[in-house]
Amino acid sequence: MVKVPHVNQLFSWDCGLACVLMALTTIGVNDCSIENLAEFCCTTSIWTVDLAYLLQKFSVRFSYYTVTFGANPNYSGETYYKEQLPNDLVRVDTLFKKAVEAGINIGCRSISGEEISCWILSGKYIAIALVDQYKLSQSWMEDVIIPGFQGNDVGYTGHYVVICGYDSETDEFEIRDPASSREHDRVSSKCLEEARKSFGTDEDLLLISLEESRKPNYSVL
Repeated sequence: MVKVPHVNQLFSWDCGLACVLMALTTIGVNDCSIENLAEFCCTTSIWTVDLAYLLQKFSVRFSYYTVTFGANPNYSGETYYKEQLPNDLVRVDTLFKKAVEAGINIGCRSISGEEISCWILSGKYIAIALVDQYKLSQSWMEDVIIPGFQGNDVGYTGHYVVICGYDSETDEFEIRDPASSREHDRVSSKCLEEARKSFGTDEDLLLISLEESRKPNYSVL
């Protein structure tokens, strides 16, 4: 397990920023706050590609995996996306198109749980994953802030967590959940896979390298 400090999100929309801050702190960037990251994003509708550009700003070495290049128009019927998607389509698609020029490595493929466990077990990586918060959080619902969750409402709710450890004996992943009151959480590989591959996530994953984690041109922003 990699020692990753737990950071709580401040609002319902900034879980991804909290995860980026956890990653930055882990690799030694200690002069940034979640408020700074929010200013860089200039939006409260945070997509994984926004997080990728944040990591790029801090010259972090990472790879971005997704099964959909750009914003998926098929999500227009999902309650979670319905309000923001029409406004986000052009912005997000533009960010994807400019990603190559920006030096962001995007791999369009599905990542298996076995691949993630091997990466994490190597001690060389941590990951930021987009999950369905409800599917991930069923075992600790009472301790988790789930915006908009009421009773039996099981609609998709996008949420970001940091994956930082794996126990091969129990087949559980150690995660940092910015919405959880606990600093340490564990989740079964089956539960994580269901949450990570839920309709709405595009299986988005940011794999962050801890070896020479910052590129030579790193500078404090």
